[in-house]
Amino acid sequence: MTDFAFFERLPETLDTERLLLRAPASEDAADIARLANNRKIHDNLARLPHPYTLADAEQFVARSAKSHADGTNPEHVWAIHTRDENFIGMISLNFHTGEPAVLGYWLGEPYWGEGFASEAVAAIVEASDMAGLPMLSARVITTNKASIAVLAKAGFVTIGEAIDDCGPHKGIAITSLQRERRL
Repeated sequence: MTDFAFFERLPETLDTERLLLRAPASEDAADIARLANNRKIHDNLARLPHPYTLADAEQFVARSAKSHADGTNPEHVWAIHTRDENFIGMISLNFHTGEPAVLGYWLGEPYWGEGFASEAVAAIVEASDMAGLPMLSARVITTNKASIAVLAKAGFVTIGEAIDDCGPHKGIAITSLQRERRL
């Protein structure tokens, strides 16, 4: 079975006690830009430019919509909203042939420390288990202890630490984590 088969089995929306996860929409772009244009978030993510503009957010939403529609970019992205439809962050699974899907997420700084990340990650982990994904992986800057704790709470275990040798985190310690599917 190809990785894309798993991709197609993931739900478009997920509901949790306090959150609604759904595909990013054009009406999210302004909030994405406002929250993502934060050096503290940028410094912890491999693929987020800084400054982050409305044009960046609009391109991201368009690329995500295309991925959902035709699978050209094997990344399943959900916008994280509170129950009252307040956009608070993003979470995704990125697929690469022959490798575990990579979980990534970020929350806007006003929403840190409220358990939203743990709730969103738990929803994605459960959905990936239901879709039959055998394993998930994640990479976190080692000093980001809060994110490592969120992943550990969801059943991820540390499999190694290394100094990143390329990209925006070249020379920075990165912790790699994995989680095997629970039957």
